[in-house]
Amino acid sequence: MKVSLQDHVLVPKHEILKESEAEELLKLLGVSKEQLPKIKSTDPIVKEIGAKPGDIVKITRKSHTAGFSIFYRLVIE
Repeated sequence: MKVSLQDHVLVPKHEILKESEAEELLKLLGVSKEQLPKIKSTDPIVKEIGAKPGDIVKITRKSHTAGFSIFYRLVIE
């Protein structure tokens, strides 16, 4: 039986942004893809969600102060 990493309480939600969402995000932040923090394509959660190098991953973490916080990472080799 294979267990999903995202089902674990300590793993925040990871999702791949659609191309249109990625373009909108980069425009809103005023940055290029390469300026985003990176996450390796070999990361187990990146493999699980099927993200490829060049994709932007949205990470939603629970926060005691803000309720939740959102981070973005560029998938690299």
